[in-house]
Amino acid sequence: MTIYDWLVIGGGITGASLAYELQSQLGNVLLIDPNPHQKNATQYSYGGLPFWLGTSQETRDLCAEGMKIHRQLPEILDDDTEFQEINLLLTIRNDESPEELLKNYQDCEIPPQLLNVEETCELEPLLNPSAIAGAIYFPHGHINPKKTNQAYLKTFTRIGGTTHEEAVNTLLTENEKVVGVQTTNHTYYADNIVVCAGGFTRHLLQQVGIKIPVYFTHAELLETPPLKLNLNSLIMPANDQRLTLERESTTAEKELLWDESEQEIASAVIDPGVVQFRDRHLCMGQITRTMSDPNAEVDPASSQSWLRQEIGKLLPPLKNVPAQWHHCLIAFTPNSQASVGKVDDYEGIYVFSGFTSTLLFAPPLAKRFVASIKSH
Repeated sequence: MTIYDWLVIGGGITGASLAYELQSQLGNVLLIDPNPHQKNATQYSYGGLPFWLGTSQETRDLCAEGMKIHRQLPEILDDDTEFQEINLLLTIRNDESPEELLKNYQDCEIPPQLLNVEETCELEPLLNPSAIAGAIYFPHGHINPKKTNQAYLKTFTRIGGTTHEEAVNTLLTENEKVVGVQTTNHTYYADNIVVCAGGFTRHLLQQVGIKIPVYFTHAELLETPPLKLNLNSLIMPANDQRLTLERESTTAEKELLWDESEQEIASAVIDPGVVQFRDRHLCMGQITRTMSDPNAEVDPASSQSWLRQEIGKLLPPLKNVPAQWHHCLIAFTPNSQASVGKVDDYEGIYVFSGFTSTLLFAPPLAKRFVASIKSH
């Protein structure tokens, strides 16, 4: 029977970056994911690296560390992550106050620039000038999240890590110590287990009585084939409805609903945005829902109609482009405080989940995680 030093549950960017750091510095690591190459939050991410958003010394340091790592990743992983710096336009609807929204970004490491309608459309001609009152501009980093994730996983196995494509059904415990995991067909044992399972983190831990403040949203977007049109900037709304929904869904009054079946915690919201990748395909989204069941079903047809309607108002040339609807779970924590580290009251179990700006923060926090383990 093989007993691994570390077992990582989840093959998205959090699990892949952490497994890589654990294997490269400590060794004997197993990563388990049912299919790390599709249908997770990393695969359907916009790929943004908001290095401008640091509002405290800690987050500013993390932004700097994250960007330094991403600049070096193509060489470290010996693969192209499509890293680049692009324009970010946070669009302001014509019924919103630019000055009021600008106040939300005044504490950022890089000062925001408020653009009028003409300046905004000069940077992004596909925008509908009658739908906006301007935009807030930031310089922004960008990667291809799929290629970056695949590069991490490929390098992890190249340096000796082991990957099994299976779904973890439950954690195995002995005397308040987590000793392994059970999949449909196998049992795996490890001295230390890290849950990086994104939207499934909460339910996986609850099965053995572990409750931590990690929640999840259901996210929906459209993905197009490569298109001939050119999008110059990454477009997102300045008034982020998703963050408001997350706050509303984790109040004390709503907490009990998360443990009940088939509950809609709060009404769905939409944040119309779009990004184009190097191969010219687009990701357009997103609808966000908070529902207590991670396997809850939504109606693709109505969702696609809602997405096309809102994106079409903002970017008319994109309203009817060919696209496929996708759905995934995204983990989050209240107040954007990621859950990183050892779980209290249990031995052998850690959590690495619930990030805001996951693509930027997961790689440096994975390094810090391993450094903390080595120092003890």
